[in-house]
Amino acid sequence: MGICLTKKHKHDDDDNGIEFTGGNVHLITTKEGWDEKLAEASKDGKIVVANFSASWCGPCRVIAPFYSELSEKYLRLLFLTVDVDELTDFSTSWDIKATPTFFFLRDGQQVDKLVGANKPELQKKITAISDSTTAT
Repeated sequence: MGICLTKKHKHDDDDNGIEFTGGNVHLITTKEGWDEKLAEASKDGKIVVANFSASWCGPCRVIAPFYSELSEKYLRLLFLTVDVDELTDFSTSWDIKATPTFFFLRDGQQVDKLVGANKPELQKKITAISDSTTAT
């Protein structure tokens, strides 16, 4: 399982070629955008999967395509990505200590969390969360 614990400076290796969105993943660039997506999810009865990541983080890059694939498979969930460098204060408010960190939110409240680029564990948690939405 990979995680990034230290922050590089934004200009260390500007590699903006990595695509953190795709499929049904929505990139969050503002606090207002976050609030909007959470309100939309609550209204639609969807659980939010939020990926806090960074463009310089190797494990984040590795898991991004898998996260995108999951977003296309689990349409009852809302998949978001937050770049911790773009929304530093917001990410700090979520107490992000390593990237990637995935939060699972129902009605804006955390129901689960996963730290690290652990594909089997991410798949397991998303399957369980998705199954819980059909039971309600």
